[in-house]
Amino acid sequence: MDSSTLESQTRPDNFVTYESPFTLYSMAISPTTTTTHRRIAVGSFIEEYANRINILTFNEDTLSIKPNPNLSFDHPYPPTKLMFHPNPTVSADILASSGDFLRLYSLRDTSIEPISLLNNSKSSEFCAPLTSFDWNELEPRRIGTSSIDTTCTIWDVEKGVVETQLIAHDKEVHDIAWGEAGVFASVSADGSVRVFDLRDKEHSTIIYESPQPDTPLLRLAWNKQDLRYMATILMDSNKIVVLDIRSPTLPVAELERHRGSVNAIAWAPVSCQHICSGGDDSQALIWEVPNVAGPNGIDPVSMYTAGAEINQVQWSAAMPDWIGIAFGNKMQLLKV
Repeated sequence: MDSSTLESQTRPDNFVTYESPFTLYSMAISPTTTTTHRRIAVGSFIEEYANRINILTFNEDTLSIKPNPNLSFDHPYPPTKLMFHPNPTVSADILASSGDFLRLYSLRDTSIEPISLLNNSKSSEFCAPLTSFDWNELEPRRIGTSSIDTTCTIWDVEKGVVETQLIAHDKEVHDIAWGEAGVFASVSADGSVRVFDLRDKEHSTIIYESPQPDTPLLRLAWNKQDLRYMATILMDSNKIVVLDIRSPTLPVAELERHRGSVNAIAWAPVSCQHICSGGDDSQALIWEVPNVAGPNGIDPVSMYTAGAEINQVQWSAAMPDWIGIAFGNKMQLLKV
């Protein structure tokens, strides 16, 4: 991955832009690889009840992104995350969203059908807002959700039942990520990264805590190419903290070249050492994480400047040559 990868963005074949009628936040890329047409889901960020999810089609041959009016639908509140079913052999694309509940939808060629609405509250018809979720690639019947009520809930989405629910942190849980089939990690407003094993639900391992007490951790990305590594970001911080679960508490590296707060991170799907970040400085940076960090810090290997603060980054195994970013009312795919 050479250092000019994203810098020569004046060439129109290096990026493709979709402009939405509303501000965008959540985004997901379908893993289905049957054609040159790729589905991308984007969710609105409108600070009221009525929001939208649009399904776009990316054509890699013509480098175009087009919305499909038949695959646009209402969503209550802004979806905090979107993900497609990780197993591409399913007959139709299945899309999940989090917000007020965990919802699953079946996407056909010209229609969308709700499959399920999953409420993790045992005592109420209402659910504490869900901040995020992750779909287990190795065990696709499992989705783990994180909530502001301090819990993580593991769903068996095929049966529509809760497999287990854990009080995971002392404060709101902001993100969750699967490592192995029965192992997940979460980050919280309490400033900790904790790892849980479903074989031993009574215990968790704290592998990192914010240097300043109670500085919230916002996002967590587990490196699927090398499960020893994960990355997290702190609230109002320009740092990406890279962790090695074999040596808790001491980060492997701290990536500090953003000139504003970091909002999103995504590991490369085919390289174990590369990670992309996006921030309030409108920059998407690709980093190569070294085995040992030098004394002067680490510079990114490539850089792209967007038109506004970047609030979402997706780097999908389905399209490893493209990174998806969202800023303002635009979604862009960047060729890497």
